[in-house]
Amino acid sequence: MPELPDLQAFSQNLQRRLSGKRIKAVALNSKKAEATLAELESALLGGVIEKVFREGKQLRIAFNSGQLLGLHLMLHGELHISPADEPVKFSVFELLLDTGEKFVLSDFQKQARPMLNPEPVDVPDALSKALNFKYLKEVLGGKKAIIKNVLLDQEVVRGIGNAYADEILWHAKISPFSISKAVPDAEVKTLLKSIRHVLEHAIKQILKEKPDIMSGELRDFLLIHQNKSPESPTGHKIEIVKAGARKTYFTDEQVLFQL
Repeated sequence: MPELPDLQAFSQNLQRRLSGKRIKAVALNSKKAEATLAELESALLGGVIEKVFREGKQLRIAFNSGQLLGLHLMLHGELHISPADEPVKFSVFELLLDTGEKFVLSDFQKQARPMLNPEPVDVPDALSKALNFKYLKEVLGGKKAIIKNVLLDQEVVRGIGNAYADEILWHAKISPFSISKAVPDAEVKTLLKSIRHVLEHAIKQILKEKPDIMSGELRDFLLIHQNKSPESPTGHKIEIVKAGARKTYFTDEQVLFQL
């Protein structure tokens, strides 16, 4: 599943490619959409795209009419801009543009979906100013869950997924198995800095390696999660613990905080 840095890179490239384009037609091939084709056509036809941006793990397309289109890529959603007469496999949703191109959301599992005027969310985005020391300290201080699970909880912080949770916690030198409320204030401050550093660095790396990226994931620059090396950059063995379908990568450099 694309995580925050991937989606941020997608949004920047889509803003460049789609801004100013007018919608001539809409197509919907999904039962997962949170709006009907008639509703989407009524809201979007004739509208001009003003802005493409990211909200947590979703994308938003804002129109000059005030309408807002949300896109959730789920696990395997992909985005395409292609000639209008060129078929796209597993198409879920399409916008025909006045340039003779079409913008397509595809997914072979048909799980990705468009949303019309999604409700605003109060939970802070991982790169927003709302994610500050006071907020993070209060959230962690009220939970006995392990800290990695808290970072993955989209009701606590929006945008962080499994891979980047591992990277952030390694950078902060906090064990992913630490009890959240046991993490000292000094380490909470470090964690906050690590969240921003790791995510912003990843965005830059993704755009550097693939400047026009609109789909997929780039992970080869990660230092811990799925690192091909058996050791961290500081020479410590990378351990892997599997819980269900999720793997956690960590080293003994990371301090375990317990009650």
